[in-house]
Amino acid sequence: VTTIELLGNGGDPVRFTVADANAIEKGEMMTVTDPRTITETTADNDPFMGISATEKVASDGQTSLAVYTHGIFDINCSAAITVGERVSVSGDNEVAKCAASDLLFADVGIALETSSGADEIIAVLVGSGF
Repeated sequence: VTTIELLGNGGDPVRFTVADANAIEKGEMMTVTDPRTITETTADNDPFMGISATEKVASDGQTSLAVYTHGIFDINCSAAITVGERVSVSGDNEVAKCAASDLLFADVGIALETSSGADEIIAVLVGSGF
């Protein structure tokens, strides 16, 4: 995931707990677990929390990390998407068109471009309508 533009107050970052042992790259789509702990998205309908704002090195003693919750980001698609459609988490750093069966908390935002299929990168407005 690549940042195009941070909106609001510098992307409206929110700080969450992370496991010290985890390594997280800057620009990863993040999901939440209990209690208020984030990890990288890996599966369809993972609860979306935001985009990691910085890199986290494994076992560096750091136990919190900020995620951007409002901005425009280039994100990989797992299927065709039409501009204006809502998109949701569909796997590891991927989005797909929201389907009726998708969980509301997996909603990432609005597609700002059309994708003809998988492995195409499109701009997504993250944090629109949360």
